[in-house]
Amino acid sequence: MSIFENMKQKIQGRNLKIVFPEASDERILEAAYRLKNEQLLTPILLGSKEEILNKAEKLKLNLAGCEIINPSKFDNIDFFVKELVDRRKGKIDETKAYEILKDNNYFGTMLVYLKQADGMVSGAIHSTGDTVRPALQIIKTKPNISRVSGAFLMVKGTEKYIFADCAININPGAKELCEIAIESAKTAEIFGIDPKVAMLSFSTKGSAKAPEVEKVAEATKLVKEYNKDLEIDGELQFDAAINEKVASLKAPNSKVAGNANVFIFPSIEAGNIGYKIAQRLGGFEAIGPVLQGLNRPISDLSRGCNAEDVYKLSLITASQAIMED
Repeated sequence: MSIFENMKQKIQGRNLKIVFPEASDERILEAAYRLKNEQLLTPILLGSKEEILNKAEKLKLNLAGCEIINPSKFDNIDFFVKELVDRRKGKIDETKAYEILKDNNYFGTMLVYLKQADGMVSGAIHSTGDTVRPALQIIKTKPNISRVSGAFLMVKGTEKYIFADCAININPGAKELCEIAIESAKTAEIFGIDPKVAMLSFSTKGSAKAPEVEKVAEATKLVKEYNKDLEIDGELQFDAAINEKVASLKAPNSKVAGNANVFIFPSIEAGNIGYKIAQRLGGFEAIGPVLQGLNRPISDLSRGCNAEDVYKLSLITASQAIMED
């Protein structure tokens, strides 16, 4: 059974709702129609009802069963304003809150915060910042997590790996890398991956000396202190992490080296370059980024996504919601 078939089985019948702030985009509408038609979840589409239904009619999509909410004509907006002002702890007043909630991403995030939706998928026409900013201000990070991070599921045939952080943190320190590793292991479990985490570097077990190497080694130590049961090792070069023969030479006593399936990159440039090489030269499908570390699931699409990407990331978001219940 494929990863996504397994996800569909888990979420079916759970009455989950996922909000889509970019409902005027045909990729979103196509994915929403499919999700509802397959009875997987209820899409909440934000925007003008007339505009959304007209576009759906042109695309020959029946949106029966989807919820459509126009934030500018929302009956319960006063309650949302009060809750937003309270959540922002005096940083905004009611006038500003009314203005902010005209933004579909903020409105959708409030639906998730108030548990009127189980998660949100955005980013098809918005930047990562436009998607993540409301989440950080309203949903906020989990206890003991200081940063949101972005992981990709890399799939080719029966092979599946997690790459992180490839999307958010430019140059995380040891503590941030520790958090990313722990959250990435949880993400791996969503996809049925038994996590074996490799903390990547250009050095394996002290073969090179540099502050960048020490950062990764320290992060590995911190993870082991926080979670003694997690299989993790570092610092490891990628060849030692993935190839058993190389691992036997470079890290012979490691239980992870040669068998890793969760790869934590030391910086965003390494992670971003790494996943794109695997995607473009290695033939892997890159699904994500999956945002990690938030109290409730908010997902960020690539603006170059297609309807299939929206559909799959929606399944992942629903699966995150189940794990966090």
